[in-house]
Amino acid sequence: MMLGDKIRQLRDELRLTQGQLAIGSSVSQGYLSQLENGEVKNPSAAVLLRVAQAMRIDADELFEAAGYPTVRMLRQIYQDYESTVDADLLRYLANLPRDRQRRLLLILQGMEQVINGGRENNHDPEPPLPLRTRRGEVSKGAAPPLELTRARR
Repeated sequence: MMLGDKIRQLRDELRLTQGQLAIGSSVSQGYLSQLENGEVKNPSAAVLLRVAQAMRIDADELFEAAGYPTVRMLRQIYQDYESTVDADLLRYLANLPRDRQRRLLLILQGMEQVINGGRENNHDPEPPLPLRTRRGEVSKGAAPPLELTRARR
């Protein structure tokens, strides 16, 4: 449901006029009318918060209708993502330092390229990072054969 439709629906359910809601939320009636008619493309979070408070509803209802990310929305996205990845793997990765996570990602991407016969995969989020060889040289482009060395601490 679009933001304007959501505001109008909630306002109608509460039996408020635009004028009453405008006064209660410290928003002009003209601006509220523009919101309800979908003429405002990016309303500020502050305005949405005041309108929600005036209607005594959870502000997330309006934030989500406006396309703003909310804690509830992000939690759902995370839960959906988490359920597709093995829990033990997530715990293992979370305990690795960031540089080792990146190195492991590069190794996995290289393995996937070998398995796919060099074809590009569509889910590669970014180009591979430059690799440092054992001698500290930076390689670019196609990854050279990796020498796994123990990380020095």
